[in-house]
Amino acid sequence: MHLDPLAIITAFGLIFLAELPDKTMFASLAMGTRMRPLYVWFGTSSAFIVHVAIAVGAGGLLGLLPDWIVKLVSASLFAFGAFMLLRGGGDDEDDESGPKTVTGFWPVYSTAFMAVFISEWGDLTQITTANLAASNGTWSTAIGSAAALMSVSALALLAGRFIAKRVPLKTVQRIGGLCMLGLAIWTVTEIFTG
Repeated sequence: MHLDPLAIITAFGLIFLAELPDKTMFASLAMGTRMRPLYVWFGTSSAFIVHVAIAVGAGGLLGLLPDWIVKLVSASLFAFGAFMLLRGGGDDEDDESGPKTVTGFWPVYSTAFMAVFISEWGDLTQITTANLAASNGTWSTAIGSAAALMSVSALALLAGRFIAKRVPLKTVQRIGGLCMLGLAIWTVTEIFTG
């Protein structure tokens, strides 16, 4: 098992920026207002770890292809990610309604786990994680991605209201989109220079 600190930091940064304005952050915030935040965090973190394992496995399979194909697929996925972030979107609102309170570890854990597990299928962060795993190594990507997703969930639970009111999420989306666009261009350049 080889760990690359740069790959861990890259995965953390990209996934953190991509997940920050995502609906999952707002779902964590909403669940944290009605349920015990630590239990919510355990549930969301478990779901994120399962999704990272699936994405890294898919990326590992992608990594078995010839190098130029991997880079072409990676560049396409980065470009798609940039498009998704830069086009904006209105799914920043949570779909939760009503003041229902869930108590107890297992009910809260399973509610948070299922909410994230279902909503993250095919999400930008899952696609990006698979993409990074194909080119940057599975373990480094898994550690960076899981840490980023768990950090965003914790951030939402601890300071979500503050962020939603004071930090323009469009700005975060644009920064993440420009980073992804830069990586797409870099990867295409590597096809012809490497």
